[in-house]
Order: sequence, then C-alpha cells, then structure tokens
Amino acid sequence: MKIILPVVMSLFVLACSNGQGSKQYENQSEKITNVTSKDTLFKVYKDDSESEEEFGYANQKGEMVVPFGKFSYSFADTIIHYGTVMEDFKMIAINSKGQQLYEVYLFDNGPDYIEDGLFRIQENGKIGYADGETGEVVIKPQFACALPFANGQAQVANECTLEGDGEHPDMKSDGWFFIDKSGKKVK
Repeated sequence: MKIILPVVMSLFVLACSNGQGSKQYENQSEKITNVTSKDTLFKVYKDDSESEEEFGYANQKGEMVVPFGKFSYSFADTIIHYGTVMEDFKMIAINSKGQQLYEVYLFDNGPDYIEDGLFRIQENGKIGYADGETGEVVIKPQFACALPFANGQAQVANECTLEGDGEHPDMKSDGWFFIDKSGKKVK
C-alpha cells in the first residue's frame, strides 16, 4: 500500500497536467499559485525518481505549489488541510498553500500520534494541541510538559524536567494537572 498510493497519486497528477508528466516542473523552479484551503495537494516526484529527496506537491490542476527540494522528508502523500514534513531537522505542519503552520511534536521518530482526536504541537519549548482532522490549533502551546489526550482529558504541567535520552524521555513534574479539550483545567 505504501508504494501503491504514491504511484496512484502520481498518475492522478499526471492526468491533470495534460500528459506532460512531472518533467514539466524541471524548468519551473517555483510556480506557486493561489490555492484555496479546499484544494488537495499530491506528492509528486522529480523525474519519477520516487526519491524522498526529490519530491514536491502539486495541486489538483497539476501546478506545483511546493517546489522540489523544499522539504527533506514527507509524512504525507496527500494534503487536504495539513500535512507533516521535515525542514531543517524540524517536523512541521504545512497547509495546502505550502505555508508553515507550526512545529509538530516528535514521538517515535515521527509526528505525534493522534489520540482522542488531537496531537501535540510545540513552539518555543512549549507544548499545545492541534485537531487531528483539520490541523487547526485547539490549545496553543503553553505547557512545559504534556501527555496525549485520552477520554477527553490530558495531563499537563507548567514546570517539568525531561529525564533520560532517546526518543522517549520521561517527563517529571510535581505540578501535573488535567485539562479538557478546550484547554481548561479539570477540577
């Protein structure tokens, strides 16, 4: 399925581009167009190489919205509301115009898992939450530590330390409390 989806999407983009294929983008370094949030972006590969280093995103009209080489890695073959990509060793969410929305919290060598409809985001060392379907920020980054949501609540702390190395450091705090999906403290 991992190989089939990019091939199907590439074929769709090729069909939308009057049969010129992805080679039409070789000499168009940055043909950025106005796209609405309803547009869908499809991951395309330069010269059909399927190299992770040679991808970009084209809209439904076959126009390049995100040029080849702008991002180093992609976690999304299709972008409707948002997609997660790597830029300068940071995991970021972009919209269907290719614009950066926020930094995505790193977990298990990839973007944070969507739990209870939300995933963690970060800004300036603080953690917040975004909607897993639309990508919209639901709770702005404001917590030093924050665990995933479960049953409508998440455990967060304003002060904490990270202990241990690797991709799963322990979050330690004496000030944990619970919030609901609006960010309000649960009593």
